[in-house]
Amino acid sequence: MSLYQFLRPLLFALDAETAHGLTLRGLDAAWRCGLAARLAPAVPDLPVDAFGIRFPNPVGLAAGLDKNAEHLDALGALGFGFIEVGTVTPRPQPGNPRPRLFRLPRHEAIINRMGFNNAGVDALVRNVEASAYHGVLGINIGKQKDTPNERAVDDYGFCLERVYRYASYVAVNISSPNTQGLRDLQHEEALRRLLGSLREAQERLGSQSGARRPLLLKIAPDLTEADLDGIAEVLRSCGIDGVICTNTTLDRSAVAGDPRAAEAGGLSGRPLLARSTEVLRGLHARLGDAVALVGVGGILEGEDAARKTAAGATLVQLYTGLVYRGPRLIGACVEALRRQRSQTHAC
Repeated sequence: MSLYQFLRPLLFALDAETAHGLTLRGLDAAWRCGLAARLAPAVPDLPVDAFGIRFPNPVGLAAGLDKNAEHLDALGALGFGFIEVGTVTPRPQPGNPRPRLFRLPRHEAIINRMGFNNAGVDALVRNVEASAYHGVLGINIGKQKDTPNERAVDDYGFCLERVYRYASYVAVNISSPNTQGLRDLQHEEALRRLLGSLREAQERLGSQSGARRPLLLKIAPDLTEADLDGIAEVLRSCGIDGVICTNTTLDRSAVAGDPRAAEAGGLSGRPLLARSTEVLRGLHARLGDAVALVGVGGILEGEDAARKTAAGATLVQLYTGLVYRGPRLIGACVEALRRQRSQTHAC
């Protein structure tokens, strides 16, 4: 039994958000004592290239777990190929009232309605500057709750300016279901205006700094085929570097009857696997290899990660799976992807 398997019943006896904070503080303590790397077997390298970056392995941490980049050093010791922090907004905001994070253990799922709670982009930048982490770092940016969609580009542009020099790549989050109206930015014309402006800023910042940072878009799983057609067209015309498929879902059909199923928020974990992978596959069919895809949603076993790459992902990300499986999931995913790569080369 791993240490996490031993501790999980104790953590699950606590409120989910309390357990989340306690786990991260414990991980920080383990790192300071030089023990963080012992929480799971060492993860071997499995290099992969995407949007101009060499990743030591394809398995990353999804945004949301470390919103303010406060735990980079400890998380970096676990063997992730990359870490994505945020979502961060221009100013601090408290998010939605607690309780706002709920486990559905029977379904190996989580519902959250956090609402972009974070300490603001300047605090995140200070934390990154103070960190010793030198791996691949994605920074996920969003808009304030009280910023109307007509002015959303101002918030995203502000954050892009602040984080550009610190990020290996920047992810634009327009798909959280917990900020009212945010997903409307996925509509074709609104998306075209937003990404067009951010691409101009990306090119300007790249020219000024001498280093181009890739720009990624994070999309929802609750999209129609027509939605995907429109998004794919915008991605082609704007020249976006990558897409993260997907955020959480509003669909509750897979957890119907669960005592927590009626909680408002986005559903993640096992019930999201099939739909998020379907969206990933659909976007890959539309874009081919022109845009690198990151598969996230429902990965709880190594073979789930392999399903993502078989559907067109170059990289994968974990979050809810770590809650149910612990850090050993990272190595299990890398090993499954290694086997998949070997089989592909053998053929």
